[in-house]
Amino acid sequence: MVVPSPGAPVASVQATGGLGAGGEFFPLAPVRIYDSRVGSAVNELAPGPKTAAPDRPTFDIPLLGQGGVPADSSRVLAVVVNITVTSPTASGWLNAFASGSPPAAETSIINFTRGQTVPNLAIVRPGADGKLSIRLFSSAAGGSADVFVDVFGWIATSANPERGARLVPITPGRIYDNRPDGLGPGQSVELPIRGAAVGAVTVPNTANVVGVVLNVTGINDLAGNAETFVSVVPDPVVAPPGTSNLNLSRGLVKPNLVVVPVNAADGKVRLYNNSGITRLAVDVVGYLERRPDETRAGRIVPLSAPFRVFDTREAAFGNVELGPGQAEPWSFADFVASVNVGGVAVGNQMAVIGNFTSASLRRQSASQAVSSYVSVFPDQLPTGQTPGTSNLNTVENVPVPNLAVVKYGSSSTAWVYNYRGFAHYLFDASAVVLAD
Repeated sequence: MVVPSPGAPVASVQATGGLGAGGEFFPLAPVRIYDSRVGSAVNELAPGPKTAAPDRPTFDIPLLGQGGVPADSSRVLAVVVNITVTSPTASGWLNAFASGSPPAAETSIINFTRGQTVPNLAIVRPGADGKLSIRLFSSAAGGSADVFVDVFGWIATSANPERGARLVPITPGRIYDNRPDGLGPGQSVELPIRGAAVGAVTVPNTANVVGVVLNVTGINDLAGNAETFVSVVPDPVVAPPGTSNLNLSRGLVKPNLVVVPVNAADGKVRLYNNSGITRLAVDVVGYLERRPDETRAGRIVPLSAPFRVFDTREAAFGNVELGPGQAEPWSFADFVASVNVGGVAVGNQMAVIGNFTSASLRRQSASQAVSSYVSVFPDQLPTGQTPGTSNLNTVENVPVPNLAVVKYGSSSTAWVYNYRGFAHYLFDASAVVLAD
């Protein structure tokens, strides 16, 4: 299938002095910068649940100057945050955008159902006042939800005086899977990143590797298990972290994309489980490497606003579900050619970053419930081979979102695989990754 050309504009990374730090990433040790829940230490705004109603109300939170993000707007192109919705009183969705700007039409960062706690990573842009607008929509009048926000890093403009790191997307590879045993309550585990073998790629074992991009799946389905949260942090864990990457109710299998610094001394990251025994699967989808040169490769360029690239439910894309054990290709060639700054194409790209959502999953047999997983990968797999990684873990009647780094294969093509059932899915792009 061919992704249509949307004429997608991006935020420029270049000033007159050259590229410099433009589009380079600065990973931060995770910090919670906002929490609406009563009693939170970071709810200097009005505490308490936020309105989530059919009229789609919004509220603003400070973004610049928070959690290690510079306060100078001329230095910050975008910020990477993990946004979590908790205790919603009805089903709905959340979006976030620069304050003072119109929200992107019908795109979403988080889809939630009543009572769920749902996190998702997002690349967001601050408004002229340094704030982020968060928009909540609910199908029920009088609905509400609590929201908390953790910051994980920021993307620089070329005006930033220091150099950051470039994103090196790779074909996803699994580096950790603790099934059948799991990680116990209050336990943490170390994962070496520098020097790690990920499929055919070895992450360089040098101090220039300063961060990693992981897809972490929590599998909280052991009998008698507890609700828990999972955190990914760079440093040894001596107390429960103040941030979270996954929030898991009993029986839930849930992924989330994670961007985190590696520990400067040992090149590792740590996974912490708060309660019960949680099984975890970790896939590496890229790493962050310092490259103090003026080349383009690996620079992250946010779009001026997220937009929906495709939705398999729409007639334009055939309204055809992806069946069990099937994979289908998507050509992004026209999309790549259309991305521009002020009408000038940005040129070659090696990956796109966006929110990948399972819209629906239908049974193969009317009498048998179904669950599945969906994977995105660069190149067609050999006949009979299935992906060893996943982006989404899906169930019936529940939309599942997750930010994805989609590395292109040959001819700017990516493949999507569905394990079981009949799946509809959609993709909202938020940034591109430049190639030389």
